[in-house]
Amino acid sequence: MRSVNEFLATVPFDLYQLHLFHLVARHRSFTRAAELAGLTQSAITRQIQAMETGLGVGLLERTTRSVDLSPAGQFLYAESIQLLGDVDSTLQGLREAFTGARPVVRVGVSRSIGLAHLPGFFHANLRRRPEVGCRVGCLDSDDILAALLANELDLGVMCGRAKLAKSLQVTHRFTDAFALIVPADGNGVVPTRGDALAKWVSEQSWLLISDTTTTGQRLRGWFRKQRWSAEPAMELDSFDLIINLVSLGMGVSFVPVRALALYPNKRSIRRVSLKQRFERELVVVTRRRTRMPEHLSGFIGNILF
Repeated sequence: MRSVNEFLATVPFDLYQLHLFHLVARHRSFTRAAELAGLTQSAITRQIQAMETGLGVGLLERTTRSVDLSPAGQFLYAESIQLLGDVDSTLQGLREAFTGARPVVRVGVSRSIGLAHLPGFFHANLRRRPEVGCRVGCLDSDDILAALLANELDLGVMCGRAKLAKSLQVTHRFTDAFALIVPADGNGVVPTRGDALAKWVSEQSWLLISDTTTTGQRLRGWFRKQRWSAEPAMELDSFDLIINLVSLGMGVSFVPVRALALYPNKRSIRRVSLKQRFERELVVVTRRRTRMPEHLSGFIGNILF
């Protein structure tokens, strides 16, 4: 068996070089990676070249206009993202436990979650634990999961998925019901069942959440299950914006019931009751940890659904 010293002497790169490689891979730019690392572009280039020489494989495919990952680079990036996240998580815990650093919870919220949901995520913790800071960003679900693996986020709030990476876990689940909304002064009488409803659906100008989102894909699948044909006149990534456009008479939509709570002028919107009901599951996702920091477990416990 090789000794630790023998192993370290032959390792083709160190954690610092791996971190630099991740910066280049994520931003697809040596210039941007150099800015973030506080180095010159030539210094970043030398570090990556040393990694490639030590490994005996090319990690990046460079052209005059772009930087892409080679198959070997894709493998290294995917397999090492959790490793760097684990190291960063350990250092973060060390700082918070022994240097008196103010604990901060970094939260990623999916773009398809409306503003009305946010007080339930943050209000109780701000009231009960004012010493705990909170940093919030709105991201796509894929970006939330990648940031969790890299330990750039502590928790994510997003639409539920069938599969997660083994290093991630769901701590909470809750159901988010949707409602059909139409402009209050238009669209006449809305049929509520059968062929008449299907015909009405096909004739409307639909404002739908983007099909690039998990919610948008599932909503369209639900439409197909109902055998409804609904071509979107406009696709957006915000339910709050959709509600405002419906109130201006620009179309109809399905939106989360909870999102309607913050809309100040509900008289310009009419909610239609249907037998069919669309729901999505929202989840809170974190990294799996041997021991979750107290301020993070407390924050999760304070989330109100």
